[in-house]
Amino acid sequence: MPFPLEEATIASIHAAFRDGSLTATQLVQGYLARIEAYDRRGPSLRAMITVNPAALAEAARLDAAYQASKGFVGPLHGIPIILKDNFDTKDMPTTGGSVAMRHSRPASDAFTVDRMRRAGAIVLGKANMTEFARGGISVSSLGGQVLNPYDLTRTPGGSSGGTGAAVAANFAALGTGSDTGQSIRSPASACSLVGVRPTRGLVSRAGVMPNSFIQDEVGPIARTVEDAARLLDVMAGYDPQDPITALGVGKAPASYAAGLDATSLRRARIGLMANLQGSEERHAQVNAVMEQVVRTLEAHGATVVRFELAGYEALAANVSNDAYEAPAAFDRYLAGLGGPPPVASFAALVASRTAHPFVQVALEAEAALGGPDHPASLERIRNRERLRILVAARMADLGLDAILYPLQRVLVAAAGEADQPERNGVLSHGTGFAAVTFPGGFSAPTATAPLGVPVGAELLGLDYTEGKLLSFAYAFEQAARVRKAPLSTPALG
Repeated sequence: MPFPLEEATIASIHAAFRDGSLTATQLVQGYLARIEAYDRRGPSLRAMITVNPAALAEAARLDAAYQASKGFVGPLHGIPIILKDNFDTKDMPTTGGSVAMRHSRPASDAFTVDRMRRAGAIVLGKANMTEFARGGISVSSLGGQVLNPYDLTRTPGGSSGGTGAAVAANFAALGTGSDTGQSIRSPASACSLVGVRPTRGLVSRAGVMPNSFIQDEVGPIARTVEDAARLLDVMAGYDPQDPITALGVGKAPASYAAGLDATSLRRARIGLMANLQGSEERHAQVNAVMEQVVRTLEAHGATVVRFELAGYEALAANVSNDAYEAPAAFDRYLAGLGGPPPVASFAALVASRTAHPFVQVALEAEAALGGPDHPASLERIRNRERLRILVAARMADLGLDAILYPLQRVLVAAAGEADQPERNGVLSHGTGFAAVTFPGGFSAPTATAPLGVPVGAELLGLDYTEGKLLSFAYAFEQAARVRKAPLSTPALG
């Protein structure tokens, strides 16, 4: 029987390599056929900006190495991965979704991309995104509007929505995203996927087109918790080019994937944060999914404590300082590309007026701010520490292992809207604490969403608790089996 490509995992792919029923070349051919059928044709997801022309040659090289060594080259041997197109690649352009950057060719791979390749991964291509990662709807001047494969009238979240749509639609086994606000976790929520925003210092940001010195993180997007953990195992590590990663030395376990425990909820004490749930009719479907998540957690041994965090709203509204940092961060990135940059500076980019109109408004607003030393920016940095302490103290008072909430209080936005309202990513990006988003369930089916619209739940823990959060999410996943493949991108005949 042909290898079942849809919903394939690292483990199932590697098992097929071992028994001889699949090669990396065949796997890449299968994914490329799906991209050809569904990205610009069929539902026209517009998830991809670039398909790697060398992907089949790399697959053939890995197949030969496998035969020669009688074993895997590395833990991601032959695994096709799609990168958000703000991860530097030396063999493909890195565009950020911008027509102004379409010919930008960095001199080297991002640190995490290099680690993935050394682990045996095949970079299948680069994904569309909200241009320059400015917002949650995944539209760009270069790639257009990405569509959600579960409901083609909606966005896939953002800004890593091209990755989200591609992984959900089985264009590759794994994907990557970046997260300044909630840009890994928003598409994970909207596309029934797992997304990890790591603790600040666990994963290098070097070689990823930045928005912020403080808030930016990068991490995995996958269909299963185990695959997200396997990719995090490869991505995490010290990088002298991003010195903040020195704080993560010695903090990661030997393997996040090996530590997954389907019984971990028996010992868990999880707080459901009421501040992050709405109480109006537009919130009803998300709240219904979250109540089912709570019932499943409790049925498998967790104690769920409902609580409110006094003072949260005032601080949460005043911790984001990426807009103040963005011009300086982008100028530093341009200076490090290793050759003549495609645009001279952030100011020149803004003046070119090449960005999608929604994004152009954001860029112009950032250019008008006072920079990272502006008193308002410095006050927001102080508020980040206040929020960290507020959250950690409340968790200590209640004896919590993690905090639970919906990543979005409402369903993902319709295509054509300017942004995604009512997202809850600030709890993680405003504190730097670890967060894992996972499939919680679906809204009621409709004519445009025959399975319903995915709703993502999120677990947040203190610094370097990714292993615990992944284990809780894994236990829920194994119990609930929520994820379903979208109907708009079926198996090819």
